[in-house]
Amino acid sequence: MESPTSPPRHWLQKIFISPHESRLRAGWRLAGQSLLLIFALSLFSSLGNGVLSTRSDISYAGLLLFSTMISSLAVTASIFIARRLLDQRSFVSLGLEIKSQSVKDILFGVLLSGLMVGVIYLLFWAFGWLEVESLAWHVEGWGSLLSSVLVMISFFVLVAWQEELLLRGYWLQNLSDGLSRSLGVLLSSALFAFAHVVNPNLSWEAYLGIFLSGLFLAYGYLRTNQLWLPIGLHIGWNLFEGTVFGFPVSGQYYYQLVRQTLSGPEIITGGAFGPEAGFILLPVLLLGVAGIFWYTRNRSPVQGAN
Repeated sequence: MESPTSPPRHWLQKIFISPHESRLRAGWRLAGQSLLLIFALSLFSSLGNGVLSTRSDISYAGLLLFSTMISSLAVTASIFIARRLLDQRSFVSLGLEIKSQSVKDILFGVLLSGLMVGVIYLLFWAFGWLEVESLAWHVEGWGSLLSSVLVMISFFVLVAWQEELLLRGYWLQNLSDGLSRSLGVLLSSALFAFAHVVNPNLSWEAYLGIFLSGLFLAYGYLRTNQLWLPIGLHIGWNLFEGTVFGFPVSGQYYYQLVRQTLSGPEIITGGAFGPEAGFILLPVLLLGVAGIFWYTRNRSPVQGAN
């Protein structure tokens, strides 16, 4: 609140400047970052198209990885500039402190998500809903297999980085600053779900599942006040879901080590969209929440993000 002895603020200041500190209000910061992102995407995409125009032999996997690199650069650049100029905070303060614990958080997140998807796979197998058609190492050479797996790991790392930096990083924290922590978590999770609206086979169950997944990832951030754990969770979920166990990842198929056919009720399995659209997601997310709670049980209380 304004001090009784401070001069009255101009109406333009009331609209644009935070009443508590000398920087833009959270809503204007978010709008500014969005405009920067649109500009960066346009710029990097144009540069990328120029590079691709000289290459006619690029594979689908190479194109997928290249386009994701472009979007990751755009997201990172827009947030870096917005954080410094609009937020008047450091980029690292979003939850990107690099220390030994950071590596542990990423690795634990990957392993926990792997366990969660593994539980889904075992349950589907136990109910007789899975039929393995082939294994990658039985139908292709090890060189091709390793190359494909490395491409998918790189791809999923980039996807996790840009989505967590944007949703659990910049948007959640600025929404929390402008509204409240609870609304920040809810709205950023809704935006996370909305970002998948163009994915194939989307349904209301899928949208709800991705929204709940957003809450789960936000919990990882709230328990650590860092983005490394949700980044690890995100990498692990996509990698194990798609490449290791052969499920569709939010409606899209990628390289699979296990090629399988899934039957069973879609309301449980998620069908063609993947487990995020099935009720199987609910108990598995609870398992993940318990895992995060156990892992972070000795952490200091989380402080405000801004």
